[in-house]
Amino acid sequence: MSKTSNQGLFIDFGSTFTKLVLIDFDSERVIGRTQSPSTVDTDITVGLNSVLDEISKQQGKNIQYRHKLACSSAAGGLKMVTIGLVPELTAEAAKRAALGAGSKVVGVYSYQLTKRELYELEAMAPDIVLLAGGTDGGDKETILHNAAILSKSGLSVPFIVAGNKTASDEIQTILDSGSKDYIIADNVMPEIGVLNVDEVRSIIREVFISRIIDAKGLKNAEQFIDGILMPTPTAVLTAAKLISEGTTDEEGLGELVMVDIGGATTDIHSVAKGDAIKPGVVYKGLPEPFVKRTVEGDLGLRYNAASILQAAGKERIEAQLAGLDLDKMVGQFPLFPEKLPESESEENLDTEMAKNAARLAMERHAGTIETTYGPEGPIFVQYGKDLRGTKTVIGTGGPLIFNRVPEGILQETVYSEANPFSLKPQSPDFYLDEKYLLYAIGLMSEVDPDKALRVAKKYLRRL
Repeated sequence: MSKTSNQGLFIDFGSTFTKLVLIDFDSERVIGRTQSPSTVDTDITVGLNSVLDEISKQQGKNIQYRHKLACSSAAGGLKMVTIGLVPELTAEAAKRAALGAGSKVVGVYSYQLTKRELYELEAMAPDIVLLAGGTDGGDKETILHNAAILSKSGLSVPFIVAGNKTASDEIQTILDSGSKDYIIADNVMPEIGVLNVDEVRSIIREVFISRIIDAKGLKNAEQFIDGILMPTPTAVLTAAKLISEGTTDEEGLGELVMVDIGGATTDIHSVAKGDAIKPGVVYKGLPEPFVKRTVEGDLGLRYNAASILQAAGKERIEAQLAGLDLDKMVGQFPLFPEKLPESESEENLDTEMAKNAARLAMERHAGTIETTYGPEGPIFVQYGKDLRGTKTVIGTGGPLIFNRVPEGILQETVYSEANPFSLKPQSPDFYLDEKYLLYAIGLMSEVDPDKALRVAKKYLRRL
């Protein structure tokens, strides 16, 4: 006879693997974990049953788990296209809203859409389109033009409209005429230099749960679990915020940066103000969100290995790996994305590629500082977040977790005199998510944030 335990099953339906972590709420311990190749393209329940069977064997008994929660990045993740007015303003604000909601932004458009751009957009087959543009009371013409173009398109996906509020009524009429599915939200940039992305992020999550899960064939899994709550990147970002800020009763680690090196992308999450740490610095550009996520689609260690070679410079990597046929070895990566290194040369190549992915992704995420000159001398201008004072860097993702020298990879994310204009963390402590728990911590926080935080602090290994 089975009995209900105070344990939680937390599942990640990934593009390559379906991962499962079993956590005991009473003892706040990880008591089991396993993974199996994902089967989303055929029948998601095959991979799910595989991990459920394996965890039952590990436990040696039939248990009714109190919580069974999941997240997913399978079937291409949550793909979004964002459309705004000015690239540096409303288009950038829309992009930040989408990334902060855990989506994979596959296209960003600005100004009035052309027919060619619409064809491109349709070919991308996004799951959601975020239409922004114009501050409240500002330009209406562009967002109305884009709404009209989209209403006549072949896209049958949800549209989230988060632009100039004075155009909302006309946009509703336009999209209704095209029988489009849409939601009207508050403007992501109601005034110049003011970001308002929280509502849009919440709507994206709601749309993911209510509509996208079914569209991606994930619905079948819900007969075995309590629900798929969010995209996997959202779960990781939720964990980062929890670990940083803590709860009312449990102290967090303070401002931090999280480095997630994956097979398809390298993501950086920062939970930090990023204000200038030295006086006399002038800030320019959009205000940075306290919780920020960037996604580098050309820095995935398997599917995009060739682009890492190009971005880092092939000569730079060859200098560290003399005698290897880089083109041949890197060409094998996307063919066998689940394959782990089996020889010393493959391990060395993985390490070098991961170092460059981490370095480049952090340089793109962190702010920069430039020197310009005014009437009274030099002026220091900051763009983006100054992360030099951030004291914690957490590494996660297979290329870090399974590497023998993860600290060597994370060291590449640190401020360097070789590139003093990149405002990366200066002297942080390194931690490793060696149990691959962060997605589970994000899911667990939906049930009991205090316990989730204590589990995270218990299992993050300081390097």
